[in-house]
Amino acid sequence: MNLYDSLHRELRRFEPGNPSRVTVYGCGPTVYDYAHIGNFRTFVVYDLLHRHLRRRGHGVEFVVNFTDVDDKTIDGAAAAGRSLSEHTGPFIEAFLEDAETLGFLPGSGHPRATEFIPAMVYFVERLLDAGHAYRAGDGSVYYSVATFGDYGKLSGKGGEHDARRSRIDTGEFAKADPRDFALWKAAQPTDGEVGAVWDSPWGPGRPGWHLECSVMVMSLLGDTVDIHVGGEDLLFPHHENEIAQSEAASGHCFARFWMHVKHLKVDDRKMSKSLGNFHTVRELVRDGHDPAAIRWVLLSAHYRSELNFTTSALADATEAVQRLLDFRRRVTEGEAGDVAEREAGGSVARAARSGGDLEERARQHLAAFDAAMDQDLNVPRALASLWGLVRDGNAALDAPGGVSGGDRKAVLAALAEMDRTLGVMDLAARTRDVDDDTSRRIQEMVEARDRARKVRDFTTADRLRAELESRGVRLEDTPAGTRWKLVRPPGS
Repeated sequence: MNLYDSLHRELRRFEPGNPSRVTVYGCGPTVYDYAHIGNFRTFVVYDLLHRHLRRRGHGVEFVVNFTDVDDKTIDGAAAAGRSLSEHTGPFIEAFLEDAETLGFLPGSGHPRATEFIPAMVYFVERLLDAGHAYRAGDGSVYYSVATFGDYGKLSGKGGEHDARRSRIDTGEFAKADPRDFALWKAAQPTDGEVGAVWDSPWGPGRPGWHLECSVMVMSLLGDTVDIHVGGEDLLFPHHENEIAQSEAASGHCFARFWMHVKHLKVDDRKMSKSLGNFHTVRELVRDGHDPAAIRWVLLSAHYRSELNFTTSALADATEAVQRLLDFRRRVTEGEAGDVAEREAGGSVARAARSGGDLEERARQHLAAFDAAMDQDLNVPRALASLWGLVRDGNAALDAPGGVSGGDRKAVLAALAEMDRTLGVMDLAARTRDVDDDTSRRIQEMVEARDRARKVRDFTTADRLRAELESRGVRLEDTPAGTRWKLVRPPGS
């Protein structure tokens, strides 16, 4: 498996420290508001990475944090007249709900920064003792960038030239060097108002943002994590600062691989509330969009390529997901028919066939899918293999004589393995589940439409069809009668 490492700026063979315990840390949301689809583009990539690592046989510890104390969360709590925990708690719950809506695998943990304050104080003490930090007169503590010789190795930014330019641009500083960053911030009145103040040897205050992730990583996963992943906007200064403080404290490599996810645009523009193109997952679902289609769009482009999110892309994704479900159902129903035929004593020779060319092509498509995912999570190439399987499967099913039971099993097995990585088909099927009462009501409407058609009452038949379609029910008129299927989640 090869991954693009932002630190070395090249594709590298992924070799974890311990194949039975791959450790991954993803920078999670700052919970001052609902996470938007730009955030979730990154988080879908996290889930994709998690799923693929597990499929390749690795035990995975995947931690995604919540930043529940920083300038934004404090300002938001103060503006709302709530304590910090009262303000951030609902947004944490909303994130977890949205993650479940999009079918994320459960992670190993979602630590909150505020749960690790004692460990952060101890970490700052280590940096002070080692000469990598200094106290300011107001009770704050700063990291001394000049003491870390490799500063800038991830981003190429933050060198001495940048320091000289910063001095010219910004004038006087309380810090020794304008590149230095706060490890511990002295308490301000607003901090106290919302309960964001903790005791420390340097006086009351709160942790700096960069400090939080380093301490959570090292507390939960060890001094060296196999993969550290986040959005491209975090590369500098956040991840650069994480490296500096972590490696200065431990003396070890902080992360073996760094992965960064490109930004998302909406209708070719940066997402912004002022432009009216700001979307959250829950708003999209409330507007009737299928969670599986949202997930499909967010994972469809390579994670190092910019993604343009549009309503037409959502519509295309909805159709794509339905095509996959229809194909899987077609193969599954055919397999059930083979069993029924065999139990009835029919066509023994056909049922006994173990498989043919389609079985081999299914294996080839799955191998190509895995090879694409092994090459830096190349989803577009992987999807080409998926659609190749659908194309070959449909062609075989349409051919005279049909396909064998072995062929069907191979196709279904390949689809299941692909979906273990993509997480789309099972999610779509789950969101389309209906209870018995709903299913009965739909069937009654279908039968009423059939009766109206028989007496040539096409006005009533068309009205019932339109009503069913408005509920996400698609009808198929076949020689054997009318069949229905749900193509949108109930109530959307």
